Amino acid sequence: MSSAALQEAPVRRRPFGQNYAFVVVAVIFLALLASAGLRATPGVLMLPLQGAFGWDVGVISSSAAVGIFLYGLAGPFAAAVMQRFGIRRTVLGALLLMSASTGASYFMTAPWQLFLTWGLLSGIGSGAVANVLGATIVNRWFTTNRGLVMGLLTASTATGTLIFMPGLAALVAWGGWKPVVLTVAACCAALIPLVYFLVPERPASIGLRSFGSRHDDHVAPPAQGNPFVAAISNLVRAAQTRAFWFLFATFFICGFTTNGLVGTHLIAFCGDHGIVEVQAAGLLALMGFFDLFGTTLSGWLTDRFDPRKLLFFYYGLRGLSLIYLPYSDFSLVSLSVFAVFYGLDWIATVPPTVRIANEAFGDKNAPLVFGWVVAGHQLGAACAAFFAGFMRSSQGDYLQAFMIAGLTGIIAAVLSLLITRRPAQPVLAAA
Repeated sequence: MSSAALQEAPVRRRPFGQNYAFVVVAVIFLALLASAGLRATPGVLMLPLQGAFGWDVGVISSSAAVGIFLYGLAGPFAAAVMQRFGIRRTVLGALLLMSASTGASYFMTAPWQLFLTWGLLSGIGSGAVANVLGATIVNRWFTTNRGLVMGLLTASTATGTLIFMPGLAALVAWGGWKPVVLTVAACCAALIPLVYFLVPERPASIGLRSFGSRHDDHVAPPAQGNPFVAAISNLVRAAQTRAFWFLFATFFICGFTTNGLVGTHLIAFCGDHGIVEVQAAGLLALMGFFDLFGTTLSGWLTDRFDPRKLLFFYYGLRGLSLIYLPYSDFSLVSLSVFAVFYGLDWIATVPPTVRIANEAFGDKNAPLVFGWVVAGHQLGAACAAFFAGFMRSSQGDYLQAFMIAGLTGIIAAVLSLLITRRPAQPVLAAA
């Protein structure tokens, strides 16, 4: 039996017609939610691991930085693997790796085991279930409303924070760090049967059209050749365009100012001001709540307005929020104001960035190119996770780390206006 047949063997014609695309979106939303919750977990584990093993904050944040970096670096290769072996196989393997690696950390006793489980293995696994997966699903299953659906899928990161962080912090308060890692492992494992039975490779695989399409879709044969070579060759071609480098730079700053800094260090920053873990995790959950609406709204706006101007507004607001935080009094009111304004555009940058990538590189190449842009995002996040931990250890506070991050947000706002939307398909014609 052929590889394509094996990919589609468990799939049968589904009900709901074109609306079945939203069933796929719902399952992928849950998978992205679990991946986001996994990547946010080191922020909850930082203080309890210090207490349990006596590890320095720099050691723990460095392992988080490895996981964050691989979370991004795996993206373009995961996109190429999806084209070669199929979405379902890739996602199933990633979920299995995420569950196994986080579950194995239950037995860790040394820092190298922390780096292996929460850094190397979980970073690779979660990187395959990230924004690149969302972009691939949107391009395959939707002809219209792509910005809105990408906003919904991107909002799963916020929802993951909203659901996981307070609950995991409560688990830490109840039983320490071990129940946390088992909970994350179980959540990842629970999604495996849903993906296996409910996610076809593409609409044509079950006799449907992509949502909003008036023409029949055709089952494309799996990509041939080495997926790693395909990922690198797309990077080489994309690197010849200015649009790629502007997107890469702005998304580097996006990662630097979000999950690398705030997602990893905000709980510890609040702890420096006498705020306990559960309350600080609640602050992250409040950000997630507002980002759920902000990112979905961003997707709706992306379908209607210039994405460059949207990015200018998002990055500028984020930079000002980060500059404001260290000078607030860390009261309930001031932290709530920060959570609202910062949370509204935590990852609202994704839908306009995906639209620019689609316009510049075409629907077929855009997921691979966007994977490299996401790698830049996670490189920035890894740098922030390490940099903020270093600044905290060397200077005793997070003041300069947050100020510098805020200034980079202002820089990204300016760079966003310099991105050209002129199509670059001739450069990528051989992809």
